[in-house]
Amino acid sequence: MMGFDFSKRQWMTIVVIGIADFCNAICVALQAPFYPKEAEKKGCTATEYGLVFGVFELVVFIVSPIYGAHLNRIGPKLLFNTGILTTGTCAILFGLLDRVEGHVPFITLSFVIRIVEAMGNAAFLTASFAIIAKEFPNNVATMFASIETFFGLGLIVGPTLGGALYGLGGYSLPFAVLGSALFCAAVMSCFALPAYHDDEDLKPTGPTIFTLLRIPGVLLSAISIISTSMSIGFLQATLEPHLRQFEFSPVILGLMFVINGGVYAASAPVWGWICDRPGMKPKYVTIIGCACVAIGFLLIGPAPFFDMPTILWVTVMGLVFHGLGIGSQLVASFSDALNTSIASGLPNSIETYGLVSGMWTSVFALGAFIGPTVSGLLYDSIKFRGSTLFIFTTHVIVMVLVLMFVWIWDHTGSLDVSVSSGDLLQLDGTLDESVLVGDKFTLNQKRTTSRRCGISVEKSRPPAMNSLIACSSYKNRRSPWSQRTPRYRPTYGSLDNRYRGTYGT
Repeated sequence: MMGFDFSKRQWMTIVVIGIADFCNAICVALQAPFYPKEAEKKGCTATEYGLVFGVFELVVFIVSPIYGAHLNRIGPKLLFNTGILTTGTCAILFGLLDRVEGHVPFITLSFVIRIVEAMGNAAFLTASFAIIAKEFPNNVATMFASIETFFGLGLIVGPTLGGALYGLGGYSLPFAVLGSALFCAAVMSCFALPAYHDDEDLKPTGPTIFTLLRIPGVLLSAISIISTSMSIGFLQATLEPHLRQFEFSPVILGLMFVINGGVYAASAPVWGWICDRPGMKPKYVTIIGCACVAIGFLLIGPAPFFDMPTILWVTVMGLVFHGLGIGSQLVASFSDALNTSIASGLPNSIETYGLVSGMWTSVFALGAFIGPTVSGLLYDSIKFRGSTLFIFTTHVIVMVLVLMFVWIWDHTGSLDVSVSSGDLLQLDGTLDESVLVGDKFTLNQKRTTSRRCGISVEKSRPPAMNSLIACSSYKNRRSPWSQRTPRYRPTYGSLDNRYRGTYGT
C-alpha cells in the first residue's frame, strides 16, 4: 500500500480491520432510511425517534474515554472483537423491532438496543485506532486514513444496498443480511487478528483524557475533530430539506449525499501520506482542511451574502470541498494528537495509543451529537442558507487558532518533551546529568561531553537540544530522532542490542 514494505502480520491487521470497518459502517448507516417510517407506524413522534439516533453518539462520547483509559488492561484484541460482535448482534436485533407491538415497548427496546450498539461501536473504534498506531508507528496517518477509507465506502454502500434489500423483503431483511455480515466479520477477526501486548518496560502513571486535553496541541486537535464532525452532522440533518427545491428522484437525492463521503474516502489516504512526509506538520494539513470546509459551506447554500440563487453545480462543488476538508482534518488531527502526546511526555505505549483513540472517538461523537441538534434549531429560525454561516464561522475560528499556535510555536522554538528515568542511564549504569536542567547546570559551565550509546551530549548545549537527544532514546520510537535515523535490522545490530553491548557484525 503506497509502496510500504509490510510484514505478513501487518497485512493481516489491515485486511481484518478494513473488512470489519467496512461492515461496521454499513450497519451504522443502515437505520436512517428505514427506521423513521417504521417508528411512525408504531405511534412515535419525530422527537422520540430523533433521540434514538442522538443517544448513539451521546453514549459513544461518554464511554470511549473509559475504554481508552483501560485498553491495555482489557487487551486491544479482546476489546476489538467484543465491540464488533456486539455491534453486529445489535444490528440484527434492530431489524426485529417491526415485530414489537405497542408504542412504549417499541421505543424502549429501540433505546436499549441502540445504547448497547453504541457501546460496542465505541469499543471497536477505540481498539482499532490503537492497534493501527501500535502496529504502524512510522505510518500512523497513512494507515489511519486507509482504514477510514473502508469506513467511508461502507457509508456509501450501506444505504444503497440496504435500500435494495428493503425493496425485496421489507424492514427486517437489510438488518438481517448486513448485520449477519458484520457478525461473520467479528468471528473472522477472533481468529485472524494478531494479539497485541504492551512491550514497553515503562508504564503510564495514570494519565486520563483530561491529562491529554491539558496539552495545548492535543486540545486544538480535539477542537478540530469536534468542528469537523459537527459539519457532517449538520448536513445529515438539513441538506435534504434544502435540496427539495430541485425535486430530485430518490436515486439522485441519494447520490447527493454520497458526494462528500465519496470524496472523503478517496482523499483520506492522500492526506495521510502527506501527514507522514518528513518535515510536514499535521497542523498545516488541519489549516488546509478548515479552509476547505469553510469554502464548502459558503458554496453549498450559498451563503446569504452572495446575491445569487441556489445553483446545483455550485452546491455540488461545495460538497466536494467539504469532502476534502473533512478528510484532511480528521486524518491530521489523529496523527497530530498522537505525536504531540508522546512528545509532551506521555509514554510511547499501547495505553497512550488507547487514550488518544478514545479521545478521538469521544470528541467526534460529541460533534456528531451537537451538529444535527444545532442545525435543526438554526434551520427552523433562519433557514439553511443563513445557518451555514455557523459552520463557516466555526471553521474560520479553528483555522485562526491553529495558525496562531503554529506561528507562536515556530517563533519560540520550544520543544515540549519530558525525559524518563530510563533515558538518563548511561551504559555503565550511572546517571547522565548532561540532559538535566537546573541551577546546577548552566550554560556557563565548562564544555564537557558525555557519551550515551555512541551519541555525544554536550553539557554546555542549550537545554532544548539536550532534551531533544534525551527524548530520542531507543524507547521513544516516535521521537524526532528515531524517525530520521536508519532502521536497523536485528542481524546488523538493533538499537536495543546496542544497549546490551552488541554493536553489529
